[in-house]
Amino acid sequence: MSGAPVVRPARPADLPRVAELARLHTAYERAAPPAPGLAERLDTLLFARSAPRLRCLVAEAPGGEVVGYATCAPEVSTWDGCEFLHMDCLFLDPDHRGRGLGARLMDAVLAEARALGLAEVRWQTPAWNEGAIRFYGRLGARGHAQEKVRFTLPVAN
Repeated sequence: MSGAPVVRPARPADLPRVAELARLHTAYERAAPPAPGLAERLDTLLFARSAPRLRCLVAEAPGGEVVGYATCAPEVSTWDGCEFLHMDCLFLDPDHRGRGLGARLMDAVLAEARALGLAEVRWQTPAWNEGAIRFYGRLGARGHAQEKVRFTLPVAN
């Protein structure tokens, strides 16, 4: 491995580290941690289907350690009548921020959107996460503040 950081698609061997980074991500965002078995569930979404439902990109530090990830999936907006790429997560280990890896991950997400023929990427971040908001603004993204409450409802068998 060269001395340069790399952003690339995740491989099955990366999933335990991606699951660990997701745990750090939920703690950072003051959310409940992922349920046990996240790496296995991600494996199903990323690699066990002919058309993966989810895409995962990882950031490697020089030396090959996976220090960040971004996940995304195509979605549809009824109100806009269009498809877009929804970036569900972008997270870097705090020790590796400020080194250009976040921008590289965003570039890779944009490349995924282009490869899928999608004209836009959408995502959200907590309103209190001023560092992320500044980062996305420097990339040219526009924020649209909308107060909403996120709901989940289990589907009974």
